[in-house]
Amino acid sequence: MQFTLLFYESPEEFANRKDPEKQQDYLAGWSHYVKALRESGVVVGGFGLFPPETAASLKRKDGELVAQDGPVIETKEQLGGVFVIDVPDVDTALEWASRGPSCAVEVRQNLPPMK
Repeated sequence: MQFTLLFYESPEEFANRKDPEKQQDYLAGWSHYVKALRESGVVVGGFGLFPPETAASLKRKDGELVAQDGPVIETKEQLGGVFVIDVPDVDTALEWASRGPSCAVEVRQNLPPMK
């Protein structure tokens, strides 16, 4: 079964990515996690995302698409990256999600590929 792990980060966590004093610790947490995922063989794919202020969003309003700068929703935590993993069940997916160095993780089972 494939699951997508959506890792959310606080503004502070996004800031730690660029802070010379905190960047090394931030990256070390992710490096250990990514290494464990890869060594386990469960990773299908994954990537980090640039901060939310670099986003552009489209929303449909009155039948027309309206573009805006920034994420779709303004919230404290924003999507920082995703991994797709292939594991036997949701409990295993939740266990992998709990090991990530992020403030919040959403776990969703993937739909089967479209034919």
